[in-house]
Amino acid sequence: MSKKNGLADPTRLKPFDVDDKQLLRVVIETPKGSRNKFAFDPDQHVFELKKVLPAGMTFPYDFGFVPSTEADDGDPVDVLVLMDEPAFPGCVLKCRAIGVIEGEQGDKKDKERNDRIVAIEQDAHSWEDIKAIDELGKQFVRELETFFVNYHQLSGKQYRVLGLKGPDQARKLVKSGMK
Repeated sequence: MSKKNGLADPTRLKPFDVDDKQLLRVVIETPKGSRNKFAFDPDQHVFELKKVLPAGMTFPYDFGFVPSTEADDGDPVDVLVLMDEPAFPGCVLKCRAIGVIEGEQGDKKDKERNDRIVAIEQDAHSWEDIKAIDELGKQFVRELETFFVNYHQLSGKQYRVLGLKGPDQARKLVKSGMK
């Protein structure tokens, strides 16, 4: 792992677990329940506060990225992680992808894809029986989609959900984004 100014760079980790290639490695940026949106700055090798959500709005689950990947928006592939307790910024988790919320963001003229993988931390007891995103239930998934729509509205951007795909498409998204 590369070091600069004594700080490690989690973006250089491998995207899949060494022992089980079905498991994604996910670096948490923002923990569940936080109003603070954190993001890793690869140039400075630090986690920075990017924005504070308004009162009453929090991240519904842990949010992070798959290291050594790049999505269509130029950032690493995003992952929303379902687990029993919140993690912390910089924590590396082993997760199984259960699907992807496909979406696009921007304004009427300038739009880009911004898909979000939904994954379950490998040791999460409450979620151990869920294998695919459609097993979460329509209302649960609708609430996740609504969070992303509302989150982008805070920045004056639109987010439109294009569809839901299963675990195979989530893994393809990671593989196509590998650097």
